[in-house]
Amino acid sequence: MGSQEVSTTDSAARSDWRGKRVTVAGLGVSGIPAARALHGLGALVTVVNDGDDERSRAQAAGLEAEGITVRLGDGDTLPEATGLIVTAPGWKPDKPLFLAAAAAGVPVWGDVELAWRLRGVKGGEPAPWLAVTGTNGKTTTVRMLASILEAAGLRTAAVGNIGVSLLDAVLGEETYDVLAVELSSYQLHWAPSVRAHSATVLNLAPDHLDWHGSMEAYAADKGRIYEGNTVACVYNAADPATEELVREADVEEGCRAIGFTLSTPGPSQLGVVDGILVDRAFVTNRQKQAQELAEVADVDPPAPHNIANALAAAALARAFGVKPAAVRDGLRAFRPDPHRIEHVADVDGVRYVDDSKATNTHATEASLAAYEPIVWIAGGLAKGATFDELVSGAAKRLRGVVLIGRDRALIREALTRHAPEVPVVDLERTDTGAMSEAVAEAARLAHPGDTVLLAPACASMDMFANYNERGEAFADAVRALADDSA
Repeated sequence: MGSQEVSTTDSAARSDWRGKRVTVAGLGVSGIPAARALHGLGALVTVVNDGDDERSRAQAAGLEAEGITVRLGDGDTLPEATGLIVTAPGWKPDKPLFLAAAAAGVPVWGDVELAWRLRGVKGGEPAPWLAVTGTNGKTTTVRMLASILEAAGLRTAAVGNIGVSLLDAVLGEETYDVLAVELSSYQLHWAPSVRAHSATVLNLAPDHLDWHGSMEAYAADKGRIYEGNTVACVYNAADPATEELVREADVEEGCRAIGFTLSTPGPSQLGVVDGILVDRAFVTNRQKQAQELAEVADVDPPAPHNIANALAAAALARAFGVKPAAVRDGLRAFRPDPHRIEHVADVDGVRYVDDSKATNTHATEASLAAYEPIVWIAGGLAKGATFDELVSGAAKRLRGVVLIGRDRALIREALTRHAPEVPVVDLERTDTGAMSEAVAEAARLAHPGDTVLLAPACASMDMFANYNERGEAFADAVRALADDSA
């Protein structure tokens, strides 16, 4: 197959795209904006998609009406004369389409890489990127960071894996001083050229190993976020793997390693002292000075892992020159998204908390650490995870457990091994109505003063469309319980 050369300069001009044949892999939240952006730049775009269902056909019709070619039901064959593939981040690297591209010498970019390459197209100085990744806490940290940047009077937006298209931010009419960018491991895998002003890996724990193939490959993709950083690589002092990624990164001369810790910070770190978030990194004398930034009470909710998120966001903001008062004001103004350690209600002296976003063991570990005693609602799609370490660490906090979802037996077996004395209710039904039964069983197990915590440690798609729908089902069941108890 023939291929056409595509510019690989950091900021491609509009003329670089006219007449170039580009294949966009996948319809959806990243593929459709990418196809439209490239078509608007004059590229000859073909979209390929595995699915050929009603939704895909409707999406295809919209693109074809604009002059974009769409090929449904065949996402594996490389279209003739393709010079570049722009892929949806979730498409696995071993897909036949990409193997064919490698054999033909065709580069593969993700939508994040495309956005990086296009960031100078509309003219002017491109906005620097402050980038965040990690197994857990990405969205919260990016939104905290955006709130801090806004409090500093900067034009900014929270974009990327958070659900707001980077392409829209880069190509849209609005201009920004700086962007707060959430990047997943999938996106980073397909983004070899991204060079952030400053970046952080919040934490590392096994996740998406079915996609990456190994923990080493997963960590390596996360570590790409540090490549070429110009000012600061922010790492988690409690997670040595994140610091090791900093050590391995090829950064710009003068770029600093900045740690964050829930303990008293050392030089070049941010941390916590007597309920105060303090900075010993961006001060004149790091050996002797500490700058007060905010109080722990300014962080909502003040759970340990969320304090860590706030410190990481503060470090990135301080790396960009934000004053301490804006860190405080931004954290005070921030409100967490739904389904992230969200207090739903108190019923008969029992607190009900929705952390449906805890879709892996690492996130659930942090959630379980924030409460005691707990009636834990867990289960769903395990994504290859194991639960022994999670259960053994939380065993003393558990009043009882209610299990739901397809892979609940994996958690039940871990409970048998590490918490045999904890009562377990195993719900076989896997329809969406199971959540009402789960809440009722949890209420039966709970005592006044306990917390019923939905922190599934699993993905939701066996029973629900997504974790949001799962969280709403939990909240609806809790509200119904409260009404019955009134």
